Order: sequence, then structure tokens, then C-alpha cells
Amino acid sequence: MKKILYSIFFCSLLFAVSSCKKTDGDINPLSSLSNFGIGAYLVLDSTLNTNFNLNTLASSQVGVKVHEKPGADPIDHIDIYTASSNTYDTTKWKLLKSVPYTDGVLLTATGAELAKAFGVAISTFQPGTTYYFYNRIFTKSGARYDVNNTGTNGGSGLLGGPTYNASFSFSGSIVCPYVAPAAGTYKVIADDWQDNAVGDLVKVTDGKEANTIDLSGVWPGPTSGYPIVDHLIIKVNPVTGAVTIPTTNFEDEPPVCFTTGGSGYVFSCTGQIKLSVAISAVGYGAQGNFRLILQKQ
Repeated sequence: MKKILYSIFFCSLLFAVSSCKKTDGDINPLSSLSNFGIGAYLVLDSTLNTNFNLNTLASSQVGVKVHEKPGADPIDHIDIYTASSNTYDTTKWKLLKSVPYTDGVLLTATGAELAKAFGVAISTFQPGTTYYFYNRIFTKSGARYDVNNTGTNGGSGLLGGPTYNASFSFSGSIVCPYVAPAAGTYKVIADDWQDNAVGDLVKVTDGKEANTIDLSGVWPGPTSGYPIVDHLIIKVNPVTGAVTIPTTNFEDEPPVCFTTGGSGYVFSCTGQIKLSVAISAVGYGAQGNFRLILQKQ
């Protein structure tokens, strides 16, 4: 038995020595950069546009201008996919089109291409919605790269990192220009602050300055019984309909309640005001964000 054990020990030792012995060249595939493939990515040159105009949606386009990373695996073409949500789940992607690569190529999407990709009529698209576009790179060597096989490296890598300025995706929101006047009677579709009930009719007036709207006939509501402290005036971007909501002491319940910001749109093309407003109360602090959606009658 001892002789057998000695033989087994000797064989094991011989195997261990043989395994550790170096041979000519690197036997560890991780020991040399030459054993790794060369990747590829697109560098963002500029953003062409981020908004689709609903009034000219078929021809309106969003997109980016890009070039390939010098010294990388040469790019043959780029497939552009689209999705109605910001997702890396490729089962939810729709192929928009394939674009041959040239230096400084424009990767764009029009409303007509968007409708074709989703298989819907262009009239079904509504303002206030955002669509997302994903660039899948195909190299001349046969490799392919997109957001799913490219790491972020803790935020400093290719996806979203500042070092590489890579362009694997872009987005576009459907908007329509703001055209005054906006004054009139509106139906309350939603009022999370509950100064008005759903279905109530309220008055909206135009502000004294260009591209502004006075919502003091809405908050405080006409039946709330709360007095106005300062008029709630929002400013509207005439190109996109996006709003700016200033800090305003808009009602005294008590306590005095005031806006601290927010976001939203005023869409002249549909007659809708859709806001998310941050509200605080004196002595009570931040109360949260509250929806206000009004539809012109």
C-alpha cells in the first residue's frame, strides 16, 4: 500500500511541475493584448434634433452625426432600432432602417419611418410621447455591437461615460409649437392638488408677457375658497410647447402654498395643458409633485 501511495505522490508531483513549467510563447490567453479582438464604437459629433414636430411629423426628423473610433474594427453598416420605452430588451425593438457607414454619417429617424417601423398610421402619434433609438454596429470583420454587449464600466465606460462620447442611442419627443392665445375655458382632466374636481370647467388666461399663461383661475380653484397670493404664471417655449414653472406663492389655505418648479407642455395643436408641479407649504416643507391636466373646450 505504501509503495502504491509513493507512486501516486510521484505522479502528482510530476504533473504539477509539468503544469507550471513555461513553454515558448504565452500560454495564458490573458497575458497578451494581442489575444484580444479589436472592438468598435461610434463617436458622437453632434445632435441634429431631439424633437419631432407633430404638425409636420412625416418629414420631421431627429438624429445624430457620428464617426467611427479611429483604429477600431472598421464599421460596415449600422442598423437603427426603435422602441416606445427606454429599454435594452431587444424583443421590444423595431427595426427602423439600415444605414451604410461613411465618415460623419447621419443617423436619423423621421415620423414616417417611425410609423412604418411600428406598423401604425402616422395620425396615431400623440404629442408628449418619446421614442428611443438604438444603434447596432456591424463591422467588416462580422462582429456586432450595441448597448447589450458594451459595458458602462461604472459610468466611465462606453455607455454614458464622458471619456468616450460614444453614441449607441438617441431619442426623440413628439411636440407641437405653442401658438397664442391659450385663453379660454378648460375641462379638468386631472388635478392631484384637488383644488378642482375632474370634469370641472375652469378659466385660463394669457399672461401679460409673450408666451405666458396665467393659471390663477385654476389654482386656487374657483370653488376652493382659498385666496390668491400671487398669480401663477407659467412660461411656454414657442418651439416645443415645454413650460417653465417659477416659484410662486399661489394660494393661502392657510398655510401659504407655493410652487418650486416642475415640467410639462402646453400643446396648441391639441388644446391640452399637461403639467407636473412641485409644491411646498410654509412650515410644512415639500408636499411632492402634482399633476394638472386641462383640456380646452
